[in-house]
Amino acid sequence: MTRRAAVIGGGVAGITAALDLAERGMSVTLAEVRPRLGGAAYSFERDGLLLDNGQHVFLRCCTAYRGLLERIGGTHGVELQRRLDIPVLAPGHRPARITRNGLPAPLHLAASLLRYPHLSVRERLEIGRAALALGRVDPTRDDETLGAWLEDHGQSARAIANLWDLIALPTLNVRAADAALGLGAFVFQEGLLRNASAGDVGIHQLPLSRVIGDPAREALAAAGVDVRLRWRARGVERVSGAFEVRGERESIAADAVVLAVPHGRAAALAPKELRDGLEALDGLGSSPIVNVHVVYDREVLDEPFAAGVDTPVQYIFDRTPAGWSGSRQYVAVSLSGADRESAMPVDQMRALYVPALEELLPRARGAEVLRFALTREHAATFRAKPGTRALRPAPATAVDGFALAGAWTATEWPATLEGAVRSGHAAATVVLAQLDR
Repeated sequence: MTRRAAVIGGGVAGITAALDLAERGMSVTLAEVRPRLGGAAYSFERDGLLLDNGQHVFLRCCTAYRGLLERIGGTHGVELQRRLDIPVLAPGHRPARITRNGLPAPLHLAASLLRYPHLSVRERLEIGRAALALGRVDPTRDDETLGAWLEDHGQSARAIANLWDLIALPTLNVRAADAALGLGAFVFQEGLLRNASAGDVGIHQLPLSRVIGDPAREALAAAGVDVRLRWRARGVERVSGAFEVRGERESIAADAVVLAVPHGRAAALAPKELRDGLEALDGLGSSPIVNVHVVYDREVLDEPFAAGVDTPVQYIFDRTPAGWSGSRQYVAVSLSGADRESAMPVDQMRALYVPALEELLPRARGAEVLRFALTREHAATFRAKPGTRALRPAPATAVDGFALAGAWTATEWPATLEGAVRSGHAAATVVLAQLDR
């Protein structure tokens, strides 16, 4: 008889697990409570404009996520830099750039950092010593913050804010001052210190629904996966050596289950034998991401994306739809670790960010703001603080045939698209091995 699998959750972790299980000949049902696939990476329409909930980027070293895009046919909607190039904007300054040359890591960034104008000469020299030391840090360390470690290694508050947080904040979704040292070390080692090309930046040129959600649904259908959207799982029970996934009106019978939902929902949906242990996941906390969407009546940004220093603007992206008529431009400001901004009303955010953008982008000063909107993910990721490592569970559980997936599981990666895809592969591997055994 064909073995049956149920995947609860239609984010990239669940999509990956479902494709892996179907590829191994299982009859797979994927249940997602939302009306779309993609999980935390999705688009929605507002007043005729397709908005992404967040500006998700990836790096060349994100091999699992890039592999998923190839698998589902989503590569047409992304662009990967040939060579790392991050424009850095600051009020009253000409744009600077962090780029790599042809030297091996970690020397590939040395020339760019020695010219970096937003730090003093002494601060630039101290960066090299700290980077070499960070390359030797054990990524399993979970006993102090990245910020405290950087201070102990000669990094000033300005150096941390104007350089280290440019990488730490968007990847960890907290500033270095709050981030676990091991996770921070992993990000810098994997993305910048071991391989010169690993940190080349990939951006989503098309809306996320057209890169992930829509292509994934087609790929799942082609693989024979039964995708059920707007299907709310109420819990999983073991019945006669198998599983029953209870819904609001019907149940799904399965020989194996992959639970790929946010960590805050996992305990309530898991079999009763696991619920007490999974309640510890509350300790992972959450960290918000806010996006500011602005449409101008003219072009104000020349770059596909840019970072900001000495400004409330962290990263800004050109999101103008292809073929958009006229000279209008749509830009999105991505704010990671946005605890303060997630609670601010729209009018207050507009009063803060429209002038901030005018300080960074000279052509915005005379431009008319045609649209201003916010998107907020209050629990976008777990909070990558010290002590997190011990709370992140392995994909395998004490119940054979039941596995966990999600960027919050023990992937070694922070809460990124790459970590989510890796977790999906790991969960599928676990249940297949257990069923075979």
